[in-house]
Amino acid sequence: MPVVTITLAKGRSYEQKKQMTDQIALTVKNVLGVPIERVTILVHELEKENISIGGSLLSETR
Repeated sequence: MPVVTITLAKGRSYEQKKQMTDQIALTVKNVLGVPIERVTILVHELEKENISIGGSLLSETR
């Protein structure tokens, strides 16, 4: 049972997350040859104030 964990900043729509997880599940199925029903995807969303790139918080860049 493959488990894929995705961590990203909050702000994506339901539709975007649905499309992303559908495509990832299909790719894992095709590459690993496992039934798609066995693919688990966990999406962790973080507040932008909890993500820093190059020393700057994402919440400060917008």
